[in-house]
Amino acid sequence: MTHSFADIAFTPAVQSLQERYGSRSQYARMQAKAGPAELGAYESEFLTAADSFYLATVSETGWPYVQHRGGPRGFLKVLSSRQIAFADFRGNLQFVSAGNAAGNDRASIIVMDYARRRRLKLLGHLRFVAVAEADPVLVRQIELPGYRARVERVALIDVAAFDWNCPQHITQRCTLDQVEEAAKPLRDRIAALEEELRAARTAVPTLRSAVADW
Repeated sequence: MTHSFADIAFTPAVQSLQERYGSRSQYARMQAKAGPAELGAYESEFLTAADSFYLATVSETGWPYVQHRGGPRGFLKVLSSRQIAFADFRGNLQFVSAGNAAGNDRASIIVMDYARRRRLKLLGHLRFVAVAEADPVLVRQIELPGYRARVERVALIDVAAFDWNCPQHITQRCTLDQVEEAAKPLRDRIAALEEELRAARTAVPTLRSAVADW
């Protein structure tokens, strides 16, 4: 846990509940030992391997909104230890997240790895920049050659804090690609055994003919 995450998330009301239910001293010790809110190699690897995440924003009327964002593996980019970005594809033109961010740039994302039961949550400041107005270098960084969706904006998040959640209650799930990868050795083995079986069946008539001739 980073200092910043606890400083932001553990409001007086949160700390009051922690005191009431006996977890405040534990979290206070963790907070005292925590490091700065800078993404390290482990977080960067985790984020760039993701193919989806959940994005939460808040409207000017105070209502929260949670949206699923997805794309090919690697569409979430780590630009630095303090900033991440992703391609904002053309969608249903509701612009709820973009509109919320225009009025209140505070945002939260949760990135899941169901197969390995890992979960990373981040707090940060979100802004959307139209591709036509963005730095061309930045656009090239978030481009996804060959992907079917049209990129209309660059979404930038300046990371204010992050924290890893425990794996408890994360139901293990795998993507089709992960299932295919896990099943490949089995399929290769089945193919090899089938080839051996075909070779054995071919050899039986030959053996019978040789015995008859003898």
